[in-house]
Amino acid sequence: MFDLFLKGGPIMWPLLACSLISVTILVERFIYFKGFQKGGGEGMKDIRVAMEDGNISVALEKCKAGDHPLHRVLAAGLSHYQRRGSVRLEERLEEAALEEVPRFEKGLGALDTIVTLAPLLGLLGTIIGMIQSFSIFSMTGSSQPNAITGGIAEALIATAAGLIVAIFTLVGHNYFHKKSMDLTRDIEKGATHLINCLPDKV
Repeated sequence: MFDLFLKGGPIMWPLLACSLISVTILVERFIYFKGFQKGGGEGMKDIRVAMEDGNISVALEKCKAGDHPLHRVLAAGLSHYQRRGSVRLEERLEEAALEEVPRFEKGLGALDTIVTLAPLLGLLGTIIGMIQSFSIFSMTGSSQPNAITGGIAEALIATAAGLIVAIFTLVGHNYFHKKSMDLTRDIEKGATHLINCLPDKV
């Protein structure tokens, strides 16, 4: 396997770096999203009941006890409501949500870059290999056809490696992008429900 890697040429090293970065980010994102249940988890039912019953202190306590991003956003909104009522409540919820959303998308930009960069690096490696093969052809003519075709075959290893890295990274990127969007929608729904169920208080 390592011999095959070396045959791909020097461009295989940046491709290896891309794959390691991709795997590191994907593992970190998996660990981050693993504990988040859709809709805020089972505790959200008790929080919604407390909010609908007007038990703000109980709802706030349950939100602070949770570790879901939605719990933190609702806790910020409920704390604001206790202090200032409905005045600028929506803005406070939006501010809290904006603090959470970048955490969902951490690393996704880098994955997106790798999806684009890896095939280009592979193509560059192949072009470099082709140039070297034709350089051999110009010097030896057709007396060493095996060296020329072998060089072309080795050059294509870089393209294959670039595509493998890109495909693997694309699947992971899309999966965690969907997870991020699901969490964002949960926050939007939870914040809207909080605004609708709390009585106006100035």
